Amino acid sequence: MESPSSQTTEAPGPSHWLMHVPIPLFAMVMGITGLGLAWRKAHEVLGLPAIIGEGLLILGAAIFVSITLLYLTKAMRHFGEVVAEFRHPIRVNFFPTFSISLLLLGIAALDHWPALSLVLWAVGTTLHFMATVYLLGRWITQSHEINMINPAWFIPVVGNLLVPVGGVPLGFVETSWFFFSIGMIFWIILFTIVFYRIVFHNPLPAKFLPTLFILIAPPAVGMIGYMGLMGHEVDMLVRMLVYVGLFITVLNVSLTPQFLKVPFFVSWWAYTFPLAAMSIATLTYLDAMRGIGLTLVAGAVLTLTTFVILAVLVRTTMALVTGKLFVPD
Repeated sequence: MESPSSQTTEAPGPSHWLMHVPIPLFAMVMGITGLGLAWRKAHEVLGLPAIIGEGLLILGAAIFVSITLLYLTKAMRHFGEVVAEFRHPIRVNFFPTFSISLLLLGIAALDHWPALSLVLWAVGTTLHFMATVYLLGRWITQSHEINMINPAWFIPVVGNLLVPVGGVPLGFVETSWFFFSIGMIFWIILFTIVFYRIVFHNPLPAKFLPTLFILIAPPAVGMIGYMGLMGHEVDMLVRMLVYVGLFITVLNVSLTPQFLKVPFFVSWWAYTFPLAAMSIATLTYLDAMRGIGLTLVAGAVLTLTTFVILAVLVRTTMALVTGKLFVPD
């Protein structure tokens, strides 16, 4: 019989934490890159320093490469864990964060490297189309409990609305209308279902409370894409989208006491891209309309977005350093 002292426990190695690298981590790329695009727009509209936006975009690209390499390594060493995420009724909705990250990086590269932008946009658009078809087919053919639904289901929709932002400048106008139409219709459908679930069924688990901010993304991204499709003219739909997005932003901010009670999870990154998209939307609207009031609103949203994303980034860095980022779910 072995004594306790003779038994040894193998220290966790790289493969231990690698199993728990989550697909939602790509939301980090979306948040950082979105903030970089917001600051780039702020440079154009408000004259703020250009280096801030460009630096954030470089950081977003570096994080994208790092997470992609990590997840590919996980797929090679722990393929079963990747399959488990893909089969998970909630986590599967985060797989399109990879294609959305490609689309955002393609938009970021548009001014400086149009050829690279085209490649990133084309690959991102193709992957996102495949993900949208698969996920909608899965929603239709599989049974789902109402409590499985949360705002993360909007992620495939948001990607479709993002396609025109890069597609129109690259010359793919009809393709952009195709994806914009899909995104708008399914946003309306999903918003009804998700809002019904939130109001009339069990409250969202604490881990998923940050996903309420995802409700901001469809009208904000849709407004940006629609303005591009319409030659940057302001019409009734532009106004409706930007103001609905602002209202949902204010509604979420009013729930701050509830959000402050949520322990740190990777899902905190759900706060970030929707706020960045709203910041870009308000700056885009300001660029077209001008006015002191709009300037104050755009400045306030950019300030809030920057503060929130920096706070989430610091908290994520702390979790990484202390070994609490890649842990069992």
